Amino acid sequence: MSKPVVLLAEQLSPATIEALGPDFDVRTVDGTDRPALFDALAEAHAVLIRSATKMDEEAIAHAPKLKVIARAGVGLDNVDTKAATTAGVMVVNAPTSNIISAAELTCGHIISLARYIPAANASLAQGEWKRSSFTGSELYEKTLGVIGLGRIGALVTSRMQAFGMRVVAYDPYVSAARAQQMGVELVSLDELVEQADFLTIHMPKTPETTGLISAPQLKAMKPTAYVLNVARGGLIDEKALEDALRAGEIAGAGLDVFTSEPPADTSLVGLPNVVATPHLGASTAEAQEKAGVSVAKSVKLALEGDLVPDAVNVAGGAIDPFVRPGIGLVEQLGQVFSALTQAGLTNLEIEVRGELAEYDVSVYKLAALKGILTNVVSETVSYVNAPVFAEQRGIETRMTVERDSPLFRNLTTLRGTLSDGTVLSVAGTLAGTRMVPKIVGINGYELDVPIARHHVVLRYSDKPGIVAIYGDHFGRAGINIEGLQVAGDESSDEALSIVTVDKRVPDEIIEKLGEAIDARTIRRIEIVEA
Repeated sequence: MSKPVVLLAEQLSPATIEALGPDFDVRTVDGTDRPALFDALAEAHAVLIRSATKMDEEAIAHAPKLKVIARAGVGLDNVDTKAATTAGVMVVNAPTSNIISAAELTCGHIISLARYIPAANASLAQGEWKRSSFTGSELYEKTLGVIGLGRIGALVTSRMQAFGMRVVAYDPYVSAARAQQMGVELVSLDELVEQADFLTIHMPKTPETTGLISAPQLKAMKPTAYVLNVARGGLIDEKALEDALRAGEIAGAGLDVFTSEPPADTSLVGLPNVVATPHLGASTAEAQEKAGVSVAKSVKLALEGDLVPDAVNVAGGAIDPFVRPGIGLVEQLGQVFSALTQAGLTNLEIEVRGELAEYDVSVYKLAALKGILTNVVSETVSYVNAPVFAEQRGIETRMTVERDSPLFRNLTTLRGTLSDGTVLSVAGTLAGTRMVPKIVGINGYELDVPIARHHVVLRYSDKPGIVAIYGDHFGRAGINIEGLQVAGDESSDEALSIVTVDKRVPDEIIEKLGEAIDARTIRRIEIVEA
């Protein structure tokens, strides 16, 4: 019997090959040579890549035997995960391979800024001896502001606490109990930027977090404060940052990531109070080694039919065909739920009703958590690591399954208790022969809204003329309304509307519309494709 073929499309360490073991036919190919890659993929059961090889729909089509694509790194920009899932191909990466390296680089930037290490070194190399020009500050008893208490944010926190730093954090999805365990004080974003001597951001890049630190936040900071970004380019508005540095509104910045890489304009990184590195977060021998060995172990597990902890999609396995279409729906409901939360989630119930009660729907719990956490944590969220991230944030989850479903053939509801005591629920179903994913309920309001890319949800006191105000604000902004549904509440004067639009609604439009209708709640929903 022939061995499964494992294709190495880029150079990986000997330890990676060793981790695969002797049970595979390991072959190599230059992944950047597309014709050669396509030829080699014809026999491959697994392919291991880094960042240079593109495993897009075309490449996957040339691999009829392919079972798993393994990316020896964190990001998956060069893998078409949707095409792989459609083809039944598992996609794995190494989500934790670089977390220590990224955390340590962040700490290095903090120390470099506090003690002017790069500038002092450059001065000394030029034959100068200007000790008085580089009088720094101790980190002891200074305040570190951490935006995002995921794995990297938590590692930075513990390391800088060893320097005697006080840590405050902004993370709406971390419970007070979890923060207390870490010795961290949870504060609002406004409070954090005002208090921080050093501000470091560790969030995923989403439409909501892009430009999270911009001119208003920078102006609110101490003139002696420093900001750092070793997470994702674009989380800090680079133009606003440069302006703040030149104006002396803050003391300096440490940057490892940029909106465009390499930066098209070097005016920011050339400032004397900026410590900049060329995206070195994962650039350690240890991180590279961990990434290769990690995905090699995942490939081995996948080809042997075992559970793969770092799988980022659901492919194959014992999921019933009747259950599988609902996975995407539940993940989207999770994203809707997350967008509607205004406080940390403490408890989550996934309720499934209808014919699905006759099947194993445990994967829906994973899908719900993945959807809720996708735009929350900086790491890649998978169906396997989502429960781990939930546990880290103090989120308790449970699942209930009932056969009774009087209104729908099948109905899935996500119901959660938030840290402020409020309860949020979002319900959805697959409708018709085309199995269109729909939102059918939010907090008891009955709806029938096909899930699209862009929505705005508003709750307000119901009165005539509201729809006209929507149309006016969106029309003047060049935003087309593709759908609108209003649901009333017989027990009060409140109404809830979901507006489906053709593009993302800018922050300023959201703010102005909320003020115009005196909205009690206005939230933007951006659905990210799985």
